[in-house]
Amino acid sequence: MDKNYYSLNVKEVLKSLKTSEKGLTENESRERLEKYGINEIEKRKSITPLQIFIRQFTSFIVIILIVAILISLLIGERLDAVVISIIVILNGIFGFIQEYKAEKAIEALRKLTALKAKVIRAGKEIAIDSRELVPGDIILLETGSKVPADARLVQIAVLQVDEASLTGESVQSKKITGPIKEDTSVIDQENMVFMGTIVTKGHARAVITNTGMDTELGKIAELVQEVKEKLTPLQEKLKQFSKWLGFVTIGICAVVFGVGVLREYLAKTFFEISYISEMFLIAVALAVAAIPEGLPAIVTISLALGVRKMAKRNALIRQLPAVETLGCTDVICSDKTGTLTKNEMTVTEIYTNNTLIKITGEGYTPKGDFIHAGSEQPDTRNIELLLKIGALCNDSRLNHNEKWEIFGDPTEGALLVSAEKLGLEKTKLEKNFPRIDEIPFDSERKCMTTIHKINNENIAYIKGAPDVIINKCKYLYIDGKVNRLTEEDKKRILKINHYMAKKALRVLGFAYKSLPGSYNPVSEELENDLIFVGLQAMFDPPREKVKEAIAKCKTAGINTVIITGDHKFTAVAIAKELDLFKEGNIALSGDELDKLSDDELNRIVEDIKIYARVSPEHKVRVLDALKKKGYTVAMTGDGVNDAPALKKADIGIAMGITGTDVAREASDMVLADDNFFSIVNAVEEGRGIYSSIKQFVQYTLSSNLGEILVIFMAILMGWPLPLIAIQILWVNLLTDGLPGLALGLDPFSKDVMKKPPRKREEKIISRDVVRNILIVGFVMMVGTLFLFYSYGVESIKAKSIAFTTLVMFQLFNVLTYRAKNFKINFKTSKYLIGSVIITILMQLVVLYTPLNVAFKTVPIGLLDWVKILLVTCLLYIILESRKMFSNYWKRRTHLSVKL
Repeated sequence: MDKNYYSLNVKEVLKSLKTSEKGLTENESRERLEKYGINEIEKRKSITPLQIFIRQFTSFIVIILIVAILISLLIGERLDAVVISIIVILNGIFGFIQEYKAEKAIEALRKLTALKAKVIRAGKEIAIDSRELVPGDIILLETGSKVPADARLVQIAVLQVDEASLTGESVQSKKITGPIKEDTSVIDQENMVFMGTIVTKGHARAVITNTGMDTELGKIAELVQEVKEKLTPLQEKLKQFSKWLGFVTIGICAVVFGVGVLREYLAKTFFEISYISEMFLIAVALAVAAIPEGLPAIVTISLALGVRKMAKRNALIRQLPAVETLGCTDVICSDKTGTLTKNEMTVTEIYTNNTLIKITGEGYTPKGDFIHAGSEQPDTRNIELLLKIGALCNDSRLNHNEKWEIFGDPTEGALLVSAEKLGLEKTKLEKNFPRIDEIPFDSERKCMTTIHKINNENIAYIKGAPDVIINKCKYLYIDGKVNRLTEEDKKRILKINHYMAKKALRVLGFAYKSLPGSYNPVSEELENDLIFVGLQAMFDPPREKVKEAIAKCKTAGINTVIITGDHKFTAVAIAKELDLFKEGNIALSGDELDKLSDDELNRIVEDIKIYARVSPEHKVRVLDALKKKGYTVAMTGDGVNDAPALKKADIGIAMGITGTDVAREASDMVLADDNFFSIVNAVEEGRGIYSSIKQFVQYTLSSNLGEILVIFMAILMGWPLPLIAIQILWVNLLTDGLPGLALGLDPFSKDVMKKPPRKREEKIISRDVVRNILIVGFVMMVGTLFLFYSYGVESIKAKSIAFTTLVMFQLFNVLTYRAKNFKINFKTSKYLIGSVIITILMQLVVLYTPLNVAFKTVPIGLLDWVKILLVTCLLYIILESRKMFSNYWKRRTHLSVKL
């Protein structure tokens, strides 16, 4: 759409876009979505399924296999060539399926974390995916909003926008609603807002003029297309490890090939081409089996699938590295309101005219009574001004569809409900007392001001933290008159505030001021010399399961800290109810924190459980102190000013319901339900994912080592090769495939939250993992070669026994990862058990069907199976006994430390 909407007045813009201030209807928006398309910047073409499939055959090791196939054909081993080709294709299909799933999971993640937009459709305010916006939509913008599309401003209140992402100018752009002259450059179009820019102050209504690639950002889209997916630290480490292991393995396989050929030459004094080709195929097969080149891909799949699981548990991961970091988290700094509590505010008490009044009723239903001093229906004229300020100094809406709902901040919603209980409806109040200006709430001032035209006079209504409001007041409204506010009055009001806060009530103070005809909306004087009216106190009950989640954190070695803007007494009351605050713990206010030096804070930071009345700058300081102590910190935030703390935290957690777009974009994780329980679930998932990846790495490397040792020791001992190349490739396909993948699909052990957090510097290939790999490799080598020798190393049956023994060893190996005290929970291990059964069935196929000709095997008897199972189950017994002894030793050591 090419019109210069900035040069038209608001009526002309609405007429041109065929819309109104009530917005589009659902049918109109649907038709326009079909006409203009989705509101998004077109990305580079994503990788196609065909490209993913082809990529499975371009790795160095697969190219070597293809060379081996060609050599087999050249020397006349056509059957070998065909079988190897089938195995390579099966491996390719398996790799394709997993990588395609990972791509889909990551794409789903992008959709889950898409920004929402507040719009007016058919006269109602609703929240929709910003991708569904169309020209003509009326959008609502507020401090912290990211502008979702280009739009012409219709109504504004002290609106300022950061347009640096578009114009490069760091100065905030102050906005207007009137038309401006034609041919004005984008940077000077003060009545327009543009996609990707950030509202830093005020709020507005605007009509969408351009979406997607038609926006100003869309026109320069080529500049923002070169964004590459970054590997997570774990992926990077495993990629490097895989490369190193690849070189080592190729070296070992070269030695195996050289030693094998040399041994044959010394025995026969000449080189036999068929033996050389066989040794070459063996070396290549070993390299394919031993090099875990799919490790980084498996990690990506595990992370992506884990992210999808977390999304189902209301934790939306924005950055994959966050999944790894979650497993290390040992401190969670959480907001109180809405995270630990329900954020379903109900005003239960008010204080005005030196009188404490209780309000009955629950939830958002505007029905209730005002009770004080033994009178069930007091003279409510005295409290009308208090409730009127609460309703007008307010950006939320109370709507009734099938039930009463709040559209906006729940705290402000509670104020609307208390006003309506007295018959004061916001829509009628706004019509009679229109808002002409405002100073939005920010965490520095801890208050909000709106200015209204009342009887041709400008009146400022202010609400905020009681102590802040009191300090700004010079007068007191009592019995319909304005009196001087004395020190005694202040002490009495603050005493009432403390009394309410100790009952875990959230308290707000309210005041007003008459302004001259011309006033400066940015002057500090505007919010000074106020007239104090009263207090409103609201109850916000703790969320269900939060107490359980905090207990789970304690067991998992995670310290929970409350960081809130509420009064210290309110925070302590809630913390005690949640068993989060006990004797010896410290609660600090922002003022008390300011008085501490960095050294003093560092000394006591581990004992501080509550930070109250804090600003975003305080959050950063607390973060620094905790990180200096070596803690991995998760921090919640929802406001614009929380962005620095969210970025600095090891895990920045934004609120999905009450959070601003700025906070969400600065975060690593977004809580869809703003619930503390979801943070703990995410930590649990993070630990589980890391545990599954670690198990897969350990299983793969230990099994691969066993295969290499079996072949290498057989050559050193002068025996015939226990396995041929096709059998090695088959073992690799069977055991690294389904059982390995099943480790990541089955639910992880709930014991992950009974262990302390792992250290960030902990290596995935730890000393204990190395010891386990060596034990498995050694036992597999001894057991396989023992049976191979006992059946006579020259016979085909001996090779069939060795072949099957290796498969069974690896299956017993993988079962130990789901076993506890020798027992396996079949309910939580269904994928693993299923994969083991399928693997055994596939092994039976190559032993007992005509395929045994291609695999050079023969059927084996029942007694042979008994011997194989007796030998291979020893690995299960050894590993489980080792686990039991290790756990016993850890418990004993822990008990000794306690004593």
